Amino acid sequence: MVKTNTKRQQAQLKALRSFIPKANYADFSAIVLAMRAKHMRELTAVNAAFLATVAHIRHEHTDYDLLRNEGYDHDSARFFVADNINEILEEWGAPRGLDNDPGTPN
Repeated sequence: MVKTNTKRQQAQLKALRSFIPKANYADFSAIVLAMRAKHMRELTAVNAAFLATVAHIRHEHTDYDLLRNEGYDHDSARFFVADNINEILEEWGAPRGLDNDPGTPN
């Protein structure tokens, strides 16, 4: 299991468990590590859980990287994988998904 040493890490773990209660252990553990990245420090535990989860799904469970390698720009590739991300979020029991409005960052 992932170690929780600080109150922040405990809050992150609690937020992630609440956000994706049905995720498998391998994905959950990878997301916990991503939440602890330096660029996530300024985010609330809830926001870090959401953003790390979405990024993990995007890169590990969709064709996002393949689309980028084929020449699609960042926004187009994200648009094409948004439904896949939402499906996985739903499978994992997430209470929210991505907003497919192109003007909304996801």
